[in-house]
Amino acid sequence: MTIEKENPEVLAIKDEEAQRPIPSAWRPVIRKIVDAFVNGDHGLSVPIAGVEPVSADDAERIRDYIEDYGETLTSLSDETWDSSVCIWTGTRWDALIDLWTLGEGRSDLVLSLHVSEAKGGFAFRIYMVYVP
Repeated sequence: MTIEKENPEVLAIKDEEAQRPIPSAWRPVIRKIVDAFVNGDHGLSVPIAGVEPVSADDAERIRDYIEDYGETLTSLSDETWDSSVCIWTGTRWDALIDLWTLGEGRSDLVLSLHVSEAKGGFAFRIYMVYVP
């Protein structure tokens, strides 16, 4: 008999006092963003629904920062959601997503996002990839 880990839904909570886990509704979009970066598409040339376009300058900065880090970025592990967080700022959520590399597993790199409510869901703006 196998015991499956329960995956309760995580909601987007407007709490300015405490960091919260990344909401379940955001996770598929965040995975798509990171997978684009893994494939070298830092400018999101293939649009992702709900994600604002990335400027050429920002795409170059993201690419350079990942390259300078010196490890190969990989798709997100399910463990990402155990340590990644968001907080409500009063007008939007700021989210920090722990990124993973082939050599390290969870790395020091994070994806910083600004997430807002939008008609029918959420709107995502990529802020930066960096080491905090």
